[in-house]
Amino acid sequence: MAPGPTTYRTVAGPVVASVEERRSVFEAWLRRADDEAAARAVVEEARATHHDAGHHCSAFVLGPSGATVRSNDDGEPAGTAGAPMLEALTSAGLTDVVAVVTRWFGGTLLGTGGLARAYADAVRTAVTRARVLTRVLVEETDVRVEHVLAGRLEHDLRARGLTLSDVRYAEHVTLRVQVPVAGGPDLEALLGELSGGRAALVPGSVARTWRDA
Repeated sequence: MAPGPTTYRTVAGPVVASVEERRSVFEAWLRRADDEAAARAVVEEARATHHDAGHHCSAFVLGPSGATVRSNDDGEPAGTAGAPMLEALTSAGLTDVVAVVTRWFGGTLLGTGGLARAYADAVRTAVTRARVLTRVLVEETDVRVEHVLAGRLEHDLRARGLTLSDVRYAEHVTLRVQVPVAGGPDLEALLGELSGGRAALVPGSVARTWRDA
C-alpha cells in the first residue's frame, strides 16, 4: 500500500466573499471542516441564515488526501454549481474544506455557462481571501525525565524545532513530544544527545496525529 500524505493544505478560518452577475448575487462561505457532518452543518447554517435566497449550492473536500468529495447543485441545472465549485477547491489544492454559495436571483437568466462561471468565481474569490495553512503529520511520544533536567530538556527540544503538546508533573516529568513523520529527527538518538541518556521514551505511548505547521 502506498504511504499516505504527510502534509496537506486547508483554510485557517471562515471567509465570506460575494460576486454579482447581471444583478444576481452569489455569496460564498468558505469554512474548514474535519468531517462530512461538519461540512453538512455549514450548508444548513447557510440555509437558515439566508432563508430568503433561492439556492444554497455546496462542495466539500475532506481527508488528508482529499479522498472524500461531494457537491450539490441545490436545484440549479445539473453541473452548473456544485461541480464548478468543487473544481475551484481542488485546483487550489485545499482539503478539509467546505464551500457554500448562496444565490439571490436578479431577474435575468444567466444560462448554464454563466451560472457555472459565477459559482466558480465566488469560490475562487473566497479562496484568494483565505489564509491557507499547512497541516503536518506528526508522531507523538511520551518522554520521561527527572525534574531537575526537565526544564532544560524542554527548552532544548523546542530549540531543535520540535513541538511539545503536553507536560505532566508527577514523580517524574512526562513531555509529550511531536516529531514530523517526514524529515523529523530520530527522537531516541536526540534524547541521548541532549540528556546523556537520562531521558527515556515511554513504551506504548506513540500515536500519530495532525497539527498545524
